[in-house]
Amino acid sequence: MALPRDEFIPTRRSLLTRLRNWDDQRGWQEFFDTYGKLLHSVARRAGFNDADAQDVVQETIMAVARHMPEFRYDPAIGSFKSWLLTILRRRMADRFRKRRREPLFAEPGVDQDSKTGVLERVPDPAGPDFERIWEAEWERHVLEAALRTVRRQIAAKQFQIFDCYALKVWSVAEVVKNLHVTEQQVYLAKHRISALLKERLHRLETRML
Repeated sequence: MALPRDEFIPTRRSLLTRLRNWDDQRGWQEFFDTYGKLLHSVARRAGFNDADAQDVVQETIMAVARHMPEFRYDPAIGSFKSWLLTILRRRMADRFRKRRREPLFAEPGVDQDSKTGVLERVPDPAGPDFERIWEAEWERHVLEAALRTVRRQIAAKQFQIFDCYALKVWSVAEVVKNLHVTEQQVYLAKHRISALLKERLHRLETRML
């Protein structure tokens, strides 16, 4: 059974315990459902094409599997998030070095200079640019998880108002005209949903491992 989407990111201790057993297929499926999209997004933003990003995800998960029996959660040492980042760094660095060693074969419509340029745009996994990518993607996925939960708690019309006004940044006049609501409804929806979202984000962040 896949991990409920509103549980995305905050890793439960129970799941980490289950991952010590490689034969726990459900546990590993939960882990993949939870982190696969995040890892893929980070690799893509770091400059890898889709195929390489998919390979990075698979190699990262395999590395987690190899090291999970020795993993012990200790907040005094570091979070699971930091541990996962370390593994991802290494797999991306391996993939980057592999690409550097491979000859650049010409493809239709793509010259070798442009292929070299793609590799040059991939940030160093040990550098600050990669840190910023990781943090940005982590926060984005946490926000998406919180939004999914909040959306289920309120009326569809209210969330539509909030989405258009707060997320899509429509003006109040545009929201009123297109959704056939009053200005008061726009402000009330923003106030209520912003409060719910803030509370949910706080709960997610305090439960992170």
